[in-house]
This record gives sequence, structure tokens and C-alpha cells, in this order.
Amino acid sequence: MKYISTRGLKEEVPASEAILNGLAPDGGLYIPTQIPYYDIKNKRFLNNTYQELAFDIMAPFLADFTEIELKSCIAQAYDEKFTNELIAPVKKVGNDYYLELFHGPTLAFKDMALSILPYLMTTSLKKQKVKEDIVILTATSGDTGKAAMAGFANVPRTKIIVFYPKEGVSKIQERQMLTQEGANTFVVGINGNFDQAQTTVKQMFNDSELKDQLKKNKQQFSSANSINIGRLIPQIVYYFYAYQQLVLSKEIELGEVINVSVPTGNFGNILAGYYAKEMGLPISQLICASNKNNVLTEFFKTGHYDKNREFYVTNSPSMDILISSNLERLLSLITERDPSRLNEMMLDLAHKGEYSLAAEEKQQLKDFYSGFATEEEIALIVKQVFDKENYVIDPHTAVAKKVADDYLKTNVSDLKTIIVSTASPYKFPAVFLGEAGLANEVEKLSELTGLAIPNSVMELATLPLRHDRVVDVSVMKNTVLSLLNS
Repeated sequence: MKYISTRGLKEEVPASEAILNGLAPDGGLYIPTQIPYYDIKNKRFLNNTYQELAFDIMAPFLADFTEIELKSCIAQAYDEKFTNELIAPVKKVGNDYYLELFHGPTLAFKDMALSILPYLMTTSLKKQKVKEDIVILTATSGDTGKAAMAGFANVPRTKIIVFYPKEGVSKIQERQMLTQEGANTFVVGINGNFDQAQTTVKQMFNDSELKDQLKKNKQQFSSANSINIGRLIPQIVYYFYAYQQLVLSKEIELGEVINVSVPTGNFGNILAGYYAKEMGLPISQLICASNKNNVLTEFFKTGHYDKNREFYVTNSPSMDILISSNLERLLSLITERDPSRLNEMMLDLAHKGEYSLAAEEKQQLKDFYSGFATEEEIALIVKQVFDKENYVIDPHTAVAKKVADDYLKTNVSDLKTIIVSTASPYKFPAVFLGEAGLANEVEKLSELTGLAIPNSVMELATLPLRHDRVVDVSVMKNTVLSLLNS
């Protein structure tokens, strides 16, 4: 298995090189030359632990990793740092099935991939015999930043620089980042939104001045965002694992078709679900759930992508995105990997802020259903689920629940639906409490719900603030130049 760029660079590279590069040299995203098939009716599937399944799913994608290397990465990633021994348990609540991806160290689904990415990257350094140190350059809408810094903190031969929208994350998300330990970790707030942060970061990967400075310092850039294929591949695993749990709990028969509802911003999580489907997991509909920044809802309904609209800061901030970078990988597949067509759409997006699919291309989106939830609907769903089921969900999960319910209102279906639960409610207590800015909101959430406060949240109040940089978007590059030499 090798990797090529979505934008047409013909050179095929092994997984280790794609992981180290992050972005392809032509600015495209790496995609596998083929998607392998995984037979869920093989004898191992129902008996596999999460770690064993991770190896079986990831090994074909990481063909240049030896069995020993990959198993070592997996063992170090998915260990006691996860507070649930299943790593990614499925919980039945009423008639819904929640795939809980928030039992990692930073209480968000980003831990599922960012716990293993540092080990994949350091192994790749050795395999590629790279002499340069790695500088991880990343933009975050809230969760990736903390999870990436936690994963790379004090990892030899790495430095990580994270940019986040100063007014676009929750108080808990921000404090998680600002208290991050590690001499090699740097987090910078920006006076802007996530799209501005992500666009600027992607531009910096191919900036000549930064490249010259990196060369002098014997460093090279890589990414911890889901634009890095090393982030995407590990996420495929939990879709298979969720299905396995439904079979073992006798909720479905082996081979039975299901739906999956995914809260979606940058399109990485749901794309991993699409890859799982392409690998053979029996998924009917991938339900793409957006918040008020509903550019993806319109795209899947009309085939027209248009980011020329108001940007909203909402109560589900990790989805406050208008440029969904991972959509480029899906576009590559539905255009049959035609780089000239893809480049045409990406140029239209860059210069006009919009592009449209041809009729035959739009037909390739039939696997997706799309919808969105307003802030008021999100808060209502959080309250209704708790009042009815005594179960607390975070606002992003509420979006997935609402859009899954919408699908059932308009489509006659008796298929089971997995709702992907992407974060602990303790990262966004104000949504449940119904009021922002309350003192002791974490304690109040626990008191009202009886839900135990995670240790990682309890300790935030006593941890010292270690980062305090806030800059304008226009000086992000200069900030990176300064940090490269720190």
C-alpha cells in the first residue's frame, strides 16, 4: 500500500513518509492507492480486543511497518491512559446506541488517533532515516490542540505549535491547552476563527521563508490535524469495533446493516466511517450532522459547496468550521481520482469560495444524509436525553442525535443507528446548565446529574497556566519563526 496526493503528484510514497510529511508537497492530501477489504465474518473479528482489531484494520494501510513496530505503537497508545477498558464502548440508551469516544486522557474523540500518532511518527522517523527533527504545526477548533500536545509532550525530536481561536473554544477546552506541560509544547490563541487558523497553517507548510528556516534548524514540518493520514487511519478502527460490540450484545446479527450519525466539522471522523464502509463494514447511511455552520448540509443536499456565508460561534465549537479540509479526500474518490477535476474545484474554492459538483458526481454522495441543529435545538436535545434517560451528552453528540432523529422522521427504516459521541459533557458544562459564565460550573453539572467529575477536569483548577500568547492572524507566520528558534 502506497500513498498519492489528491492534487496529482504522481510519486507514490510509503505510509511512513506520508505521515511525516503531513501534507503532500503539492498542497494536496495523501490518500491510499487502494482501500483494502476486511471480512467481518473472519474468525478473529468477534474475538478481537480493541488493540487486536486495531492491528488487523491498520496493518494493510501501514504496509511498511513491521508487525512488531505496529503492535508496539498500538500497545503504547491504547493502554491504561483510557479510563474504560473497552477503549471505545458502545452504550445503549433507550433506543439509541452511543459510541463513547471520550474515555481518553483529554476527554475527546481526538485521543483515539492522537494517542497513537506520536508513536507512528517516531517510528516513521527511524524508518525513513530522517535526520531532521519534526515540528508539528496544527490548528484546532478546540479538541485536537490539547490531544495533540498531550500526545507529543516531551517526545524526543519533536516540537508542537498549536493555534486556536481565542473566542471560539469552551472555557474547559482553553484551560486544558493553557495548562499543558512539556518543554516542546506551544499553544497560541488567535484573534480570528478556526478557518483562518487552518488556512494559514496549511499555507505555512509551503512557505519558502519558513522552509529556509527549517532547513537551517535541521527541522521539518508535519501535522497533527486530520489532514495527516496518520490521524485518519486509526479512526477507522472504532467503527468496526462498535459494530462488533452490537453483534456481541445481540443487538444485531453479524452482517446486518446499520446507520451511523457523526457530528461533523472538518470531515475527518465521518470520512473514517466512509473508509470503513468501503472496507466492507455494512453501513447504509452515513449521517453528516452539522451545527449552524451548515455548509456541509447544503453540499450534500445540492452538490454545491459555498463558504461565502456568515461564520457563527456556537455552543458546539469544535464544529464551527466552514472549510472542511478532509472533504477533499472524498472528492478525490467520487471524481475517480481525477486530479485535474479536483484542482479545478480547489481553485474555485480558493478564489471564489465555492464550487459545484457535476450531476454524475453528485450521484456518488448517495451514501450520505445531511442535516443540522441550531443552538437552541442542541440545548433542548441535551435536556431531553437527560430528562428521559438520565444520560448526559455533550453538545456535539446532541447534534448527531438530532440529525439522526430527523433522518428517521423522513425515512422509513428499522436499521440500528450508532450515534458517535465525541466528547465528555464536562468539556461543555454550560450547555447542560443553560447559562454560560457560571462559577463552579463543573461542580454544578456533577451535582445536578450525579455524573462523576473526571480526574483530568478536577485537576485543571490547580494547574498553573503555562501559555499566554495571543496574536492576530497576520502575525501567525512570524510567531512560528520565533518559536522555531526557541
